[in-house]
Amino acid sequence: MTTLDIFSDPVCPFCLIGKSRLERAMAVRPDHGFSVVWHPFQLNPTMPKAGLSRADYLEAKFGQAGAVKMTQQIMDICKAEGVELNILGVLRQPNTLDAHRLIHWAGLEERQGPVVDAIMRAFWVEGRDIGNATVLAEIAQSCGMERAMVERLLASDSDIDEITARDQYARQRGIKAVPTFVIGNQHAVEGAQPAELWLKVIEDLQGVAPSLSKQ
Repeated sequence: MTTLDIFSDPVCPFCLIGKSRLERAMAVRPDHGFSVVWHPFQLNPTMPKAGLSRADYLEAKFGQAGAVKMTQQIMDICKAEGVELNILGVLRQPNTLDAHRLIHWAGLEERQGPVVDAIMRAFWVEGRDIGNATVLAEIAQSCGMERAMVERLLASDSDIDEITARDQYARQRGIKAVPTFVIGNQHAVEGAQPAELWLKVIEDLQGVAPSLSKQ
């Protein structure tokens, strides 16, 4: 197996798109040989614990015109590629430290994939506040994790230092944007790359010609 380390933040729209494109290629080649591991990278590490109004956040970051343009760009990409999205239903921009903690704990239970899926769906499709402990506990339970244990962990400072250190280490390694994919701890690929690129990567790793015709 080849380890595919993914540095991401669930509130990054291009992480959602990049994940979808990778999964499209992996569905074509179920023998892809990737062992996927998710790693924390907070886009907004200074975000208030309670988060902010998403409209206010986007306007402060991009300006009103820029926010509208970016939102439309994401909607157009997702519509063209069949990625489920309800971006206009996202009302709050959360602090994602606790979401990253949950993803970390899910990894210890080999449930990272389903938990990452559920967190992104909760935010991008259902418009839920993934900075809220109750929402995260419900997500954990839906993915087979023990809700009471997750509630206790979220109410504590457990693994905050771990997540912070891993985030800082990623930046020290030169990772400055998400999504960033590191293949076999050797080759870094930045951005929401198309499925065709991932099929080429699989081809290079296994020597089989890529194709999207099986979809």
